[in-house]
Amino acid sequence: MLAIIGTVPEEDFPVTFGKAELENDFLFIDTKSVSIQRVSIQRGTPALVASACKIFEVLKKDYPYVYLAGDTGKGTGSRKLYEYFIRDIRQREFHTIAFHYLMPDADWCNKILLAIEELHKRPFLIADAGFMYAAKMSGNAKYFDLFTPDPGELAFLADEEAPHPFYTRGFLLQDESRVEELIRRAYEYENAPEYLLVKGKTDYIVKKGEVVNMISEPVIEALEPIGGTGDSITGIVSALIDSGYEIQTACVFASKINRIAGKLANPDPSTQISDIIKLIPQAALSIM
Repeated sequence: MLAIIGTVPEEDFPVTFGKAELENDFLFIDTKSVSIQRVSIQRGTPALVASACKIFEVLKKDYPYVYLAGDTGKGTGSRKLYEYFIRDIRQREFHTIAFHYLMPDADWCNKILLAIEELHKRPFLIADAGFMYAAKMSGNAKYFDLFTPDPGELAFLADEEAPHPFYTRGFLLQDESRVEELIRRAYEYENAPEYLLVKGKTDYIVKKGEVVNMISEPVIEALEPIGGTGDSITGIVSALIDSGYEIQTACVFASKINRIAGKLANPDPSTQISDIIKLIPQAALSIM
């Protein structure tokens, strides 16, 4: 089973855990611990979860298990979620774990990885967004299996001196022309796992520092300002890997599915990520 851990931008959203459910534009968590009605699918971790659910629908697999908490940047919700996850993970058996929007904290990252080391079977570990930062900050990037950065996040991984994304030197907002150089630097300084899926106008699939595939079609310029397309591709690749797809194949399929779903949505400035997520099954069936 796939587990996804992340936050939602709501201050009073409690630590919530359970099986994901999906209905229209809302994510529901099947839990008896708290009375959460629904979570809107508008970018962030909910968009990642919804995208994974859509792949599981196609493959006729169970929806993922989800850990969520509210955090608006103060870190309180993330710390509560870290603490709960460490206690709970010892009682679970997950094939894959995807870590997403969490306040970067090197100490908590270390504690989570120590708890994972104690498990009977080590899951496949994916990190994006804040937890990818925490992995790099704690010196544990190589312990993971897959990161899914965009070029700006890749710039932080490539900066061997930056202790925090705020201190990334010069190329944090760099254009994509230097992606391959940044990939090389990230591996040179051991700030990347075995695999990378770098998300951008061109998606780069990387294994051990070598670019093994590049996906740039279809090109949908209108997708660029739509928030959440990076979250959706991470959800798709997480679900594919959890379903048994070989890693490079999963990365290629995820890139193509995300792009095709965007094209099918015929996007304009009013398009929301939820409009694209609805089309993931159709996009997946066109190539799988």
